[in-house]
Amino acid sequence: MNLLNKAYLRAKKIKLIIFDVDGVLTDGGLFFSDEGIELKRFNSLDGLGIKLLNEYGVEPAIISARNSPNVAHRMNNLKIKHFYQGQSDKLIAYNDLLEKLSLNADQVAYVGDDIIDLPVMRQVGLPIAVANAHDLVKENACIITDKKGGHGAVREVCDFILKAQDNYETAMAKYLV
Repeated sequence: MNLLNKAYLRAKKIKLIIFDVDGVLTDGGLFFSDEGIELKRFNSLDGLGIKLLNEYGVEPAIISARNSPNVAHRMNNLKIKHFYQGQSDKLIAYNDLLEKLSLNADQVAYVGDDIIDLPVMRQVGLPIAVANAHDLVKENACIITDKKGGHGAVREVCDFILKAQDNYETAMAKYLV
């Protein structure tokens, strides 16, 4: 069985998908105004993909090492109920999510880009790296996206999971009327 088939089978089981923020939902760049206000650029394609996954029974969550009001605003906009900021040890938030949602590791996907993501990625059933991820993160991923973080990588992952769970055609049909 090739790696893509293995990933496809794993994706069928996913009930929770966890995303890192900087470098995954954004391109990893940090922009600051002269007043020191931090700005981030999110991709709208990714946002709709996350909403579609949620609509078809895959709960989205965020675990970020950084704290940012921008992230809280974006998560509220996407109606993501589970988001953790300021998590230097992401395993704590991951274990909290497993307990809260009564899930096991095989039912979880994680999308990361840097070595701080590895402790969680090495626990989940479907570890995913974005195209611009650190080499060590790619080595520990079951899937590496074609697109870079902040440039549609998250949407690529969402579409892959929707397809694996036989929900993609149904999800797209309402837009093709």
